[in-house]
Parts: sequence; C-alpha cells; structure tokens
Amino acid sequence: MPYIHFTEEQKLRASEVDLVEFLRHQGEKLIRSGPEYRLASDHSVTVRGNGWYDHAVKEGGGPISFVQQFYDLSYPEAITRLLGGEQGTVYASAPKQEEKPRKEFALPSAGREIRRMYAYLLKHRFLDRNVVNAFVRAGLLYESCEKFKDREYHNAVFVGKDENGVPRHAHKRSLNSLGKTFRINVEGSDPRCSFHYTGTSNRLYVFEAPIDLMSFLSRYPRGWQEHSYVALCGTAEHAMLWMLEQNPGLRAVCLCLDHDEAGIEASGRLAEILHEHGYDDVGMIQSEYKDWNEDLKARRGLPAQEAEEHPQLTVAPEVCGRIGVYMEECVIPDRVGRELADALRGYEMNTRRNYPEAAVTCIELASALALYAYGRELRQMGETRSGEELVEELRSRIHPHQNRSSLKNRINELVEQAQNVLERASTPGIRSESEKRGLAESWLELALSCAKVSVKYEADVLKQQQKQEQAALQQEMG
Repeated sequence: MPYIHFTEEQKLRASEVDLVEFLRHQGEKLIRSGPEYRLASDHSVTVRGNGWYDHAVKEGGGPISFVQQFYDLSYPEAITRLLGGEQGTVYASAPKQEEKPRKEFALPSAGREIRRMYAYLLKHRFLDRNVVNAFVRAGLLYESCEKFKDREYHNAVFVGKDENGVPRHAHKRSLNSLGKTFRINVEGSDPRCSFHYTGTSNRLYVFEAPIDLMSFLSRYPRGWQEHSYVALCGTAEHAMLWMLEQNPGLRAVCLCLDHDEAGIEASGRLAEILHEHGYDDVGMIQSEYKDWNEDLKARRGLPAQEAEEHPQLTVAPEVCGRIGVYMEECVIPDRVGRELADALRGYEMNTRRNYPEAAVTCIELASALALYAYGRELRQMGETRSGEELVEELRSRIHPHQNRSSLKNRINELVEQAQNVLERASTPGIRSESEKRGLAESWLELALSCAKVSVKYEADVLKQQQKQEQAALQQEMG
C-alpha cells in the first residue's frame, strides 16, 4: 500500500471509534455479556466502547490494533478502514467510560414459582426432568422474577457457590423460546465460582454454558452424580482451575466445549493451560452437532444446528501435503540455507506487493526446506522417518489457538528465527546429543512457523468464501 499521511486528528478519530458500532457495520454478530460484547465468531474476544480484549492470548487494545489483528491489515489500511474508506461510513466515537466501583454480588430475586422455567427447560431445551430436579434441590437453579418499568421478567438463574456453599456467581438466561435471547452473568459474580457440581470420582467435565452441561447429563444420565462438572459461562479458565484447586482428587479433565471454531480454539488453549498446571490426563469430547443441546434436538428428529469444523484444521492437511511435495521435488540438499533465505525474501516481496498466492508458494517452500533439514538431523542421530511421517508430524503440531496473529506482522519474526537456526547449524565443532536434538527441534519449529502462515491464509480465504455463500443464501431466501 502506498504511503498515506494521516493528520493527528484523523489518527485520534480512528482510535476513538466505537468498536461495537464498527463491527455491526462489518456484519459481525455480537453477543451481550454484561457491559461488554463477545464476538459470536470468537467467544474469547470481548469489545466495549473503543477497547477490545482477547482472553485467549491475554492481549487487547484499541480500534486500530483490533482491525490490524482481526482483519489482517497494515497500520495505514486499518486507519483507512476505521475512517470509512471508500464507503464513506462515519463511525461514532465511543462514549467515555467512567470507572465504577465493583458492585457487591447479590442473587436475583426469586419468583414464587418455577413453572415457566420447567416448561422452558423441559419442553424447549429437552432437558431430563431428573437432572433439572437435582440442580433445583441443590439450590443451584431457580426462576427469578424481577420488575422493570412495571413489567415482570422471568429468567432461569444458574447459581455457583464457593467452597463454603455461599453463592458467589449467577448466570441469568431468558425463558423465551422465540425472539432475542438474553443471557448474562450477574454483576459482581466471582468468575471462579460459576455453575458447577462436585462428585466423587477423579474426573472433571468442562462446558461453556450451564445448559450445555445439563444437556450433556440429559444425553448421558447414567451415574452422572459420580463425576464433577463445571460451566465456564464463557471460555475463560478461571472456574476450571478453581474446581481443580478445591478438589485435589480431580486429575482427569474432559473438555466438552462447543463444536465450532471458537469452541475448538478454546479447547486447545484450555488443554495447554492444564498441561502447564501439571494435568496430563486431558481429553476432549465433541458433540455431534454444534453443541450438546443441539444433539438433544437432533435425537428428537428436530432441526439442529450443524457442527462447524475449524477452517485451519480443514485446510491444514492440504497445505502440509503441498509442503511434502515441495520437500520431495524441490529441495537441493547442499543448498538448504541459501534456498531458505531466498524463499523468505520471496515471501516478503510478494506480500508487500499484494501477490498472496505467490507469497504462499514461497512460504510453503521455506517450510519444506526446514522440514527436510529436520529429517536430515534425525537421520544423523539414527532416526529415519519417511516424508509422509515428517508431513504428519508437521500437521499434528498445527493448533488454531496458537495461530491467530496477523500475517503481515510475522515476516520479521520468521527471518530472525531462520537466521538463528542457520547460525546454529553452521557453527563448527562436534555437537552433544542434546545439542543435536535441540537443532533438530529448531528446524521443525521453523518449518511449523512457515506452514502456519499458509494455513492461516488459506483458512481466512475459506472463511470469507463461506461468509459470502451464507450471505448469498440468505439473500435468496428473502
């Protein structure tokens, strides 16, 4: 993109754009979560006013960094988009946020009856009556009745208690089966103590929402009281880790999040966190449809929302397959270092000139060269692996939650990573076994970094195609 001069006033205006309004203009679906909104396409990202935060990678910022990160744009492109671009859209500035003292937690007022709640949960969400009864008897589920402007509002309230049995968290969910859904964590809730049940076995099942949890128990009711369960009321790890801290006997964790892009990424991130905390027995169970409640619908022969596979996992086999072909056909053994540097320069040049397909070819060749070098190091240590085995190892290491950053910000990191590996490889002298192993792993990490660029690009293209197809289908339907 040619150089564009922005005045300080333009930069300030771009940095103050209301992200909620901006995203709605982009056609993004937002989910209300207290004073914030979550992206329907990525539940770990929240926006409020002109600020955003990605709970998965624990980073955030303002509108400019958001557009750079999530729309893969350069700094001038991001400002241009926020200032309206060719469409001439004028986005409102976010209202100034005043710091408010944290509100003390209090449970919503309980209604005199729970008829509406039972009707909704049993007839519209198809939960098992015995499961619902168990949580009602435990004081973890009730129907609220709150008045606002002379109207009564009834919600299902899912209660989370602390280690002493004191309520510390409440998640409200509207009881209407039609129209706009309302769900929110009550202000002042402690995120560690969300809706949960503690059993006697060593196994913990983790869900996104309370109804997901209860749907799973309704689907698999036999002996469910033996195990422990927690609903994150989102995808943050706090409640899961708190359950494990409070119950040292829990050693096996099963992640049962939604079968969609956000749920798959969250599962990968949570598994990583669990491993860091010393939990090795970590598994994942996916619903057949989008979530466990959709599975209940499907069992009754009703229309159910299909599962969504992660675009990166969809394209990764094909990308790694191409890398395997390049490794077999294009690598000159005694010129790996020189060819690698040339491939990275080609990627940078074609990216700058906005030739994405040529850039992808270059970065896949770079990955093939690094993967070949990895295999060569293994052979020198007496570990021979076929090309197919190397490609499969590469594919197995591609995890979407670790591949989210903007492609345009990666070239400097890739060049530095390649230089470090080449310097280590060219250092004279006899290497120890651990040094050989470390060099081999560095080559694999470089091959992975390059492959992830292509996977991210191909996945973004696929997502855009799916979005256009969906929009065209909706237009046809009226």
